[in-house]
Amino acid sequence: MIEDRLEQVFAEAGCKGSVAVLDIDGQGRVLSGDTEWVVAASTFKIVVALELFCQAAEGSLDPAERVRLSPAQATPGGQGFCIFEDEAEVSLRDIARMMLTISDNTATDVLIRRVSLSRIHARLAGLGLDRIRLVGTIRQEFDAIGRDAGFAGWTEMGRAMHQAGSPADAERLWERALSAPSLRPGRITSATAGQMATLLRLIWRDEAGPGDACRAVRTILGQQRLTRKIAAGFSDEVRVAAKSGTVPGCASNDAGVVQYPDGSRFAVAVFTRPAGPGRRTPQADSVIGTAARLAVEHLRRYPGRQQTLPPVTPG
Repeated sequence: MIEDRLEQVFAEAGCKGSVAVLDIDGQGRVLSGDTEWVVAASTFKIVVALELFCQAAEGSLDPAERVRLSPAQATPGGQGFCIFEDEAEVSLRDIARMMLTISDNTATDVLIRRVSLSRIHARLAGLGLDRIRLVGTIRQEFDAIGRDAGFAGWTEMGRAMHQAGSPADAERLWERALSAPSLRPGRITSATAGQMATLLRLIWRDEAGPGDACRAVRTILGQQRLTRKIAAGFSDEVRVAAKSGTVPGCASNDAGVVQYPDGSRFAVAVFTRPAGPGRRTPQADSVIGTAARLAVEHLRRYPGRQQTLPPVTPG
């Protein structure tokens, strides 16, 4: 069975995994290990972009609206606006582009505050996606992790790691953070692979909101250049539009759409996590592409494949 094969490849990579593949133009599906709510990492940014462009299509905001970003307001993330030294003025539309193409955390928090969590959750509820749940801004989540680790917030924890006497000392501080209650599924922004794949299927079918909004999200996801996960499992002739997400030592995920030259399209989500406490997932990125390819190829061979799983219980 494909489920057994997927479980095997995750075990060989030293991790656990959840896989969801949905035929966008049919009813076929493969779902494996999808009974647990898991840390979504940055895959949730698809949801934020959808809400932004839905509000734009509905006339609630103008995607060309300019926002002035100050380095003092940046959210840590390693790339994008958080490394700027000077103020920048950018449109909401291009902030969304930064969020999805390079996973800019500052851009994400700007958009969450602009569109509001309540409207994001209302949109998800209307789509029947009750297992994709945003807890707050990324900065709020980071600060909660820092406090759980014994610091005043994320900035103070980061300073302690930077000033650590050795890499081993810094690693021990990060391990303390990884055990924080605020990093547990449900306490941090979380999802299931099945619901994330369902969201993508709805976006690609123009059923997640107004057609203009769905097209805008598809366009930006297609500009993604971080392609070491799902896309790595397929040949160059297969087009992949995706959004990855990583929390080192906690989660390595990817969610996107795979399209073959014959026009067949599949919404794919692969979420991975360590096999146990203190376990790292050094092969998690490469196994995501392998798992995605195995599940998609299985569905292409058996297009009528369907599976019913028990309800998901938040973990």
